[in-house]
Amino acid sequence: MITSKTLINDSKTKTATFEGNVVAKRGEVTLYANKMIVYYEDEQKGGNIKMIEAIGDVRLVKADRVITSHKATYLPEPEERVIFTGEPRATEGKNLVTGEKITYFVKDDRSLVEKSKVYLKEKKAGK
Repeated sequence: MITSKTLINDSKTKTATFEGNVVAKRGEVTLYANKMIVYYEDEQKGGNIKMIEAIGDVRLVKADRVITSHKATYLPEPEERVIFTGEPRATEGKNLVTGEKITYFVKDDRSLVEKSKVYLKEKKAGK
């Protein structure tokens, strides 16, 4: 489900542009942005989402994990993932990871951080 202040659907380019306080929710994951552009397939091919671009004040929230950036790209195939660029930062509790690019694999609940810097402030029990 995606909510926003405005929605512009373009059948010719097969895009839906959501603007203003955009919130996309799927299961336990919520993605926020100023603008989201959804690229979808032709209705004859099922109308499935091919890609979503989130732009401006991007924030993904799942429990106590938060990933922020200037831009994110959601790709459902071949492996469902969100790629964060533009000063991406991931926090979990008081711990912080930054990098050039953060890829979050949704189904596996894992992240790949390129050129990372890690700032650990608390350890999890038993680790």
